[in-house]
Amino acid sequence: MELFFLSGVILFAFIVSLSVVFLLYHKSYASYPNLPRGNMGLPYIGESLEYLSTGRKGHPEKFFYDRMAKFSSEVFKTSIFGEPVAVMCNTAGNKFLYSNENKLVTAWWPSSVNKIFPSSLQTSSNEESKKMRKMLPKIMKPEALQRYIGIMDTIAKRHFEAGWEGKKEVTVFPLAKNYTFWLACRLFLSIEDPEHVAKFADPFAVLASGILSIPIDLPGTPFNRAIKASKVIKKELRAIIKQRKIDLAENKASPTQDILSHMLLASDENGQFMAEMDIADKILGLLIGGHDTASAAVTFVVKYLAELPEIYDEVLKEQMEIAKVKKTRGVT
Repeated sequence: MELFFLSGVILFAFIVSLSVVFLLYHKSYASYPNLPRGNMGLPYIGESLEYLSTGRKGHPEKFFYDRMAKFSSEVFKTSIFGEPVAVMCNTAGNKFLYSNENKLVTAWWPSSVNKIFPSSLQTSSNEESKKMRKMLPKIMKPEALQRYIGIMDTIAKRHFEAGWEGKKEVTVFPLAKNYTFWLACRLFLSIEDPEHVAKFADPFAVLASGILSIPIDLPGTPFNRAIKASKVIKKELRAIIKQRKIDLAENKASPTQDILSHMLLASDENGQFMAEMDIADKILGLLIGGHDTASAAVTFVVKYLAELPEIYDEVLKEQMEIAKVKKTRGVT
């Protein structure tokens, strides 16, 4: 009887505490009258569960369309992954964001990202992203991009031979992710061997899925597994970085062969070189940042070519003409 009474008291205290947190949570946002209409959902969790649910069902856009219909077709507020969010839904909103970067708006990442990508410099992911943006234009010069075309073509041929040829049916998105990850490993780290690429693939998949999860760092949660996967990948990256430093010193590697070499040899305005751990963080961030975006773009291209045969025929005609010219000129 006493145990039953004690359990009831504990449950009552938990419900009261949760109610107080809920009221304070909503009151804190109600004190800002200029916020757009919307729903902040549950404390801490927000509307993350519904957002993830629509994504798993293959219709992530439903989360946004439902709120656009209910609140506003221009902008609405919500809370995802423990952070308050304002979602801009039209071209005017996009123009406002991209034309006012570092003026009225600034790049921002959830605090959970800093847990997955901790920097040895103890700076925020926002500061690290600014540094990368200063560095990338030097790496992505037109002459450098021209050197990558042959590499991209070679890996594309090997990818099609391994995953597409002889198949009656293929699932494009996983194959596109394999291709973009393989290509990124080659361009960023000069890793071309499929077995070596595969060493990164499994922990990288865990990491990529864990970033878009509720940031609860408990054993067994996707977020916790993502943190562990990040440590595994960075340990492998640091081993590669150490070996590359030796190869550069002995002239066994080229200063311009990939992004890793460039990072090792580039210094800031004070003549300081990046630490190995910071390079590993930035390489991992580039792998994540360019993975799903490029894979999704490739997948949508294939999707629309399949749905629009007249466009497909024109693209095929164009590519056959290019191949004919290259063959005439003796280019492979």
